[in-house]
Amino acid sequence: MPGEHLEDALDAAARFRQYGIPTIITQLGENVTQRSQAEGVCQHYLHALDEIRARGLDSEPSVKLTQLGFDVSKDLCMQLLDTIAARAHALGNYLWVDMEGSAYTEVTLELYRAMRSEYPRMGIALQAYLRRSPQDLEQLLSIGATVRLVKGAYREPPDIALQSRHEVDDAYVGLASRMLRSRSNPNSGRMILGTHDLKLLQRVKTFAETNAIARSAYEVHMLYGIRTADQIRLVQEGYTVRALISYGSAWFQWYMRRLAEKPSNLWFVVRSVVG
Repeated sequence: MPGEHLEDALDAAARFRQYGIPTIITQLGENVTQRSQAEGVCQHYLHALDEIRARGLDSEPSVKLTQLGFDVSKDLCMQLLDTIAARAHALGNYLWVDMEGSAYTEVTLELYRAMRSEYPRMGIALQAYLRRSPQDLEQLLSIGATVRLVKGAYREPPDIALQSRHEVDDAYVGLASRMLRSRSNPNSGRMILGTHDLKLLQRVKTFAETNAIARSAYEVHMLYGIRTADQIRLVQEGYTVRALISYGSAWFQWYMRRLAEKPSNLWFVVRSVVG
């Protein structure tokens, strides 16, 4: 994290611009329990969109449904998501809908599909380790959705998610390959590989090269502060890279929850930082 405040995130985005790396910004926080909190998050993102435009940055906000009050009221969440999407659309920006634990997968996809019909400049994250993801991907591809494929970081039971790293890696490559094949459809959305795993990324890159899929046909998204040198190298090799910048005062609660859910998340960060 570059800091706790929006200004810290946007300053970091401005610095990354010199490397040719645009960004995504997300304010940490989830599972809000009060309507006023959710409305405050909405106002924050509206302000963030205006600031991005004022600074001339190529930076796209990403939100979570539970951060917008889904646990308070589904209708409230839809209303606030629509408000942010409308502002992003008016400013010519993108809006990302992040994916949370499996209890929210179905409703996240439902709300995304409903919103995307009115706001096509919306993207959604898809978690490769969920057993349902191949079917979900087909539905998303059928509507030309913009998809950011990630491995998945929540602790899920075996009947819902793949458990071994080998299985998850193979699932990721399979889904990524399906996404890349869909690029032949002129109505397909942006295709994003959200991973810091360079070996896994190389497997997907090899598939693309073997099938004559241009580097410009897909993007690579990585976290701010992790593998920065590799992000710059990928840009120099002709790939589109975005850095996801997290910020906010809820960083400690978010971090401890992620560790409690999946202690291996700590080792992922350590391995990524030290290379």
